[in-house]
Amino acid sequence: MLELKLWKNNKQDDKDFGKFYARVAQKETMDVDALAKHMSEHNTPFSPGAIKGILTDAVKCIRELTLEGKAVKIDDLAIFTVHCTGNGILQLKDIVATIGDKAPAAIRTLRLAATATGEYRRDELNKYGRLRWTDAAQAQIDEAKNA
Repeated sequence: MLELKLWKNNKQDDKDFGKFYARVAQKETMDVDALAKHMSEHNTPFSPGAIKGILTDAVKCIRELTLEGKAVKIDDLAIFTVHCTGNGILQLKDIVATIGDKAPAAIRTLRLAATATGEYRRDELNKYGRLRWTDAAQAQIDEAKNA
């Protein structure tokens, strides 16, 4: 089940200032060791160590390929790509392809994106995803209702 927490936009100059938003609360982070152990428990002849080796190599390759500008698709999970957030440049003659916060840097930051694909697309997430508020969020909601 997915648990939801509350986030309030406190940026005064934002058009959505003061609005509350639901965010998915991440319960834990599963590293490669934990994922390999979990996978080995699904009636497979492979040991956690063998699975970890394959996953570790896959991670290295996905990083390498995405940094080369290639999209990596894992069927029924996600397509991994690198995206950038840019700075607005007024004069093209001043533009440089570097990463930074100051103009004339064309790129502010790079980020890894994962887009759901195949059986794991949005309609499947919406169909099978089960939601509930975290205890802290539910307490906030209850307090607001009783005020």
